[in-house]
Amino acid sequence: MSDRYDTSGNPEADFEPGSNGLVLANLLGVTNPAVMSEIELDLLIRLQDALVEEVAVDQVFSGADLCAWHHRWLGEVYAWAGKYRTLNLSKDGFPFAASAQIPRLMALLERDILRLYTPCQGLREQQLAEAIATVHIELILIHPFREGNGRIARLLAILMALQAGWPSLDFSAWDANRDAYFEAVRAGLTDPGPMTRWVLPVLRASRVGNLP
Repeated sequence: MSDRYDTSGNPEADFEPGSNGLVLANLLGVTNPAVMSEIELDLLIRLQDALVEEVAVDQVFSGADLCAWHHRWLGEVYAWAGKYRTLNLSKDGFPFAASAQIPRLMALLERDILRLYTPCQGLREQQLAEAIATVHIELILIHPFREGNGRIARLLAILMALQAGWPSLDFSAWDANRDAYFEAVRAGLTDPGPMTRWVLPVLRASRVGNLP
């Protein structure tokens, strides 16, 4: 993970001793990145399965929900799970929101976006794609957590789609085109259209074999 973000001068930037700078300092003492990836994936699947049963079709999602999900997912792994990050992050030279601004930006995300675009009950395909794209862009650009932002954003997209009657989403198109996906996220600073066009194939792939 050392090549993903530029970090310095904050305990959240610490790596587990013996991991060669590949695994963030953790409560389990894991030093192997492949092992940590498996642990995180297993815990995420467990959380997703639980939330699919818990989330209501008329639920308005909130910043508190996202923090709670993040803590439920990674609370036994990282001391900072469920808390907004306190260091600045960038990816490929692109800076995410300054850490000092995260509480304010998350409050705006909740007030101006989550309350507007959720719940997704009754949305048609294009409307749902636009809602997911708008929420996804803002959440990724804020990048509120030290780690796991993309996965939390995908989890939120899955739950939004669930509210609209979709099955679990298939993100293969994003995984196969990571650079183009991230370019669409960055374009979302001024235009959500490119990201909406990336959400549509995700929705359509998810419906294959699942149509009523």
